[in-house]
Order: sequence, then C-alpha cells, then structure tokens
Amino acid sequence: MLYQFRSNLAAAALLLTGVLAAFAQQGGPPPQPGPPPQLVKVKDDLYIVQNQANNMADLIGYGGNASIFLTDDGVILIDSKSDREHDDLVAKIKSLTDKPVKYVILTHNHGDHSGGVPKMEAMGARVIISAADRDNMLRGKQAGAPDFGYIGRANFRLGGKDVQLYQYRGHTRGDTVVYFPADRVIILGDLLTTAETIPMIVSYPDGGTWTDWRNSIDDILKMDFDNAIPGHGPMVTKAQVAELRNKMGAIMERIRALSREKKSQQEVADTVVKEFNWGFGPSAGNIAGMMQELR
Repeated sequence: MLYQFRSNLAAAALLLTGVLAAFAQQGGPPPQPGPPPQLVKVKDDLYIVQNQANNMADLIGYGGNASIFLTDDGVILIDSKSDREHDDLVAKIKSLTDKPVKYVILTHNHGDHSGGVPKMEAMGARVIISAADRDNMLRGKQAGAPDFGYIGRANFRLGGKDVQLYQYRGHTRGDTVVYFPADRVIILGDLLTTAETIPMIVSYPDGGTWTDWRNSIDDILKMDFDNAIPGHGPMVTKAQVAELRNKMGAIMERIRALSREKKSQQEVADTVVKEFNWGFGPSAGNIAGMMQELR
C-alpha cells in the first residue's frame, strides 16, 4: 500500500488514501463519517469547532478543527475547514454572534483546513497565511490563495483584542501558530494532533520535516500559554504538548536506530506500532520519509 505524494495533497488526504485502500483490500466497506462537529467553549470569546469522533472518520467526514475568536468588531476564524463544511461552520458562528467574519487565519495550506476559504472570501473575510504556505497553495492550484503572505511574525488588533502570529516549519514549510495572549491559548494547527487514532505526520511535499517539527515545538514550549488547540482532536495543556513532543522525539530516535540497522519499512512500522501505539501500517505516518530523513 503506497501513498502517491503530491505537493497539493493535504496530509489528511495522505492518511485517508491508505485507510480506504486497506478497507478495499480487506473486502469491507469504507468507514463512514462520524457525527457532525460540535462547538467547544474554551473562553468566553474563543470556541473550537471540533469533531466529536476521535478517529479516521474525522478525516473522511469533517476534516480539521476550526476556532472562532469573538470581538466587538467582528470574528477572527482560524482555519476554514473544507468547502462542504462551510454552511455548518457559518451556522455555528452565527449561533455565537451577529458580527461578520473579518479575518480567516490559515494555520497551513491543506484542504481540510483551507478548503472553505473561497466562500469566506465571498462573504468579505480577509485571509491571512504565511508566505511559504501561500506558495504551497499556489503551487497546488488551490482556490482562495490571498494576494500576499506574512513572513516570520505578524501582530494585529481587532475589537481591542491582540492576536499574534508566528511562522514555524514542521508539518509544512510555513505553519502558522496563533497566540491569544489575554486567553493564554495557542493554536497549533497540524503541528499537533491529539485525536487518538490519527497519528501526527509531516507533509514532506509541502516542506515539512520531523527535525524542524521537533525544533519548532521546542521553541513553542518556551512561550507563555496554558492550553493548546491542535489541528485534530481535543485541546490539551502545555504539559501535554511537552509529553507529545517527547513521545514523538522517542519515535524519531527509534526509527533512526532501526534505519541504521537496515530494518525494512514493514519492520520499522511494526515496531513503532507495537512500542508506541503510533501509526497503523507500513505507509502511515511518513515511515518511508522518516527513515530517509533520520537515517
């Protein structure tokens, strides 16, 4: 079972391809989408549109998390989910406020986080993304790429509330981390995945690497926050982010050692599933790419 890596494919799509292929090989029906996302209150002005099913149905049905930040002058939406989720997302926003969506901040270019952008732009929202992931959108011929992207760091203020953006490299070459200092909450996009059966991965075609991912998380952990919202799965504490970083660090070092022992891709995959409960097959979780990168 091999993945066809293409620069315009979302990391979620890479996982989904393998899962559907596995079901086809076994002769069974593909998994069905889970229940619709629900609103999860984080603070009085911050909500997550989070999938209720922490499994592969998330990717098949409802993609990544989105977050809604409320101000007196309008809404800041972090990630737009996919195109087909637009109506549900807008309905959830309207259940919280009658203010318009002023900004859509994309944590990265993958379609399960950015596919709804064209419809948000049609509603008058302004899209913000890193220059690096804007380039990824253009290269992948994705609709809704904004006219410009920021580099490094950007700060702005809406309705008297401060928002800070930081560009990192890990999942892609230009991941955006969104920090709300007053709420002490940080949004990490797919730099972090906490859904139980969706392993964290990097998108090599979009410029991500595990080495950069580890360095980025180490830097992020120096920031002053209490809770982190991932790209998939429920919110976690800063301490839990550190635990996940250490787990992935151990997986990386184990794969490095196995690669140097000339173990096969299947043997490496079997080992990390057994020892770390990570991944779900020889092609999952960038095993082949990790073996090459970490050799």
